Amino acid sequence: MTDSSLTRRQLLRAAGGLLAGVATSGLFPAHAAEPRKLTRSTDTVRIGWGYGSLPDIAKQRGVFEKTLAAKGIKVEWIGPFPNHAPSIQAVVGGSADFGFWGSTTPALASMLAGSPIVFNAFDIYSPRSTAIIAKKSSGINSVADLAGRKVAVNRSGLGEFLLIAALEKHRVDRDKVQFIYLNPPDAAPAFAQGKVDAWSMWSPGVDISRFSNDAKDIFNEGRDLDFLIDYSSLVTRRKFTEENSELIRAVIDAYYVEGSWQSAHSADAELLVQREGKYPDQVRDYLASLKRVNQFHEPDDAAFIAQFQRAADWLAERKIINSRIKVADYSIKV
Repeated sequence: MTDSSLTRRQLLRAAGGLLAGVATSGLFPAHAAEPRKLTRSTDTVRIGWGYGSLPDIAKQRGVFEKTLAAKGIKVEWIGPFPNHAPSIQAVVGGSADFGFWGSTTPALASMLAGSPIVFNAFDIYSPRSTAIIAKKSSGINSVADLAGRKVAVNRSGLGEFLLIAALEKHRVDRDKVQFIYLNPPDAAPAFAQGKVDAWSMWSPGVDISRFSNDAKDIFNEGRDLDFLIDYSSLVTRRKFTEENSELIRAVIDAYYVEGSWQSAHSADAELLVQREGKYPDQVRDYLASLKRVNQFHEPDDAAFIAQFQRAADWLAERKIINSRIKVADYSIKV
């Protein structure tokens, strides 16, 4: 590929990967999409955000808004949302145009339920830090010890799929574990008060709870999961995508800049997230030590979509989502 054949978008994506120290081979889509006429019906974008998410960092830095303002686009921040499901509901209900970079699993469940949403872009951040935790005093030292216990998870989300994957890998019958369906704001006090024995949760919530409750990892996604099942995703309504592809392209490109900065400045990024989340320095320092990086993909990346389809099939086979879904039909390139 010659320099002259690189699009501006590909250059942005490659720069993000290089800054993050990621090999460039996985940064380009498998094939180039045909040029499309970009559409725009509004000058304002309403963007969902949640603590610890890429939009959280973008909101605080201010570069994102300035980048879009230069294109005549005003940003309104909607949130914070505790997890992806209510963020999706806001998009479906029309109070937000974009969700935050949330889990693909509840997005797939929402699509199967008939919600008119689509994926615009995806992010693989690594190392993944979602984990199942238990208090050190609980007597739970392995996945096998979860038999007969109550584990808090968010339905059709990261928490549920990680618990199922952990039980499957360690050959524990899932019927022997009591799944307690709670969203993070309710799961955190339930775990702290001993109303549940373990909690399957993502960062920074799982890290805050591990620290404040003297807990430990029983199963860690980045360390123990055999292949990626869930990804971060940017979703919009299908109609909004069709009518505002110019805005979506601008938002995605601005997020690439944010992702590159976060990947290259782990300590500074975690400091910003801590400022909003208001958690202990020890948690911030642990997260900074992970030096997490972002690698973005778009719907015309055939290799990624095949990987995502495998994950969706895995979720359907285990009834985490209620049926199979062809992810390419819900992934729109702009």
